[in-house]
Amino acid sequence: MIKKITDKDKQDWERFLKDKEKIPNKDFVIKKNIRHQKIKKIDLHGFTIEEANKAIEQFIEKCFDESVTKVIVITGKGLRSKSVENPYLSKDLSILKYSVPEFIENNTNLIKMIIDITDAKIEDGGSGAFYIFLKNKFKIK
Repeated sequence: MIKKITDKDKQDWERFLKDKEKIPNKDFVIKKNIRHQKIKKIDLHGFTIEEANKAIEQFIEKCFDESVTKVIVITGKGLRSKSVENPYLSKDLSILKYSVPEFIENNTNLIKMIIDITDAKIEDGGSGAFYIFLKNKFKIK
């Protein structure tokens, strides 16, 4: 017996595909009260895109070697970015809050060290920051 897809199902599916919200990784559960959680923070305010990409790459590699479990990356919200004033620059590509996560996700060496990248909580910078959860270097195959 073949069932037809209803219009509502089609609309729900299209809404799901358009939704920018990330689907949580069901294989990765962030434990709330980890005693030995090691956290480091990097602030990229004032960096150019090239400087920020180089700094974040070195920082993630160093944190991975030091068995850091969570990295807080502060990029800022881009409110003072000069790209907003320049019509020839893409706001979404030049502001660090967009370009740094994209750089990380496109870097095959870095992505091997990372479990997940998520938005930061308000107390850690909100929309001007994000978290990187790193793998255990002793459990990498």
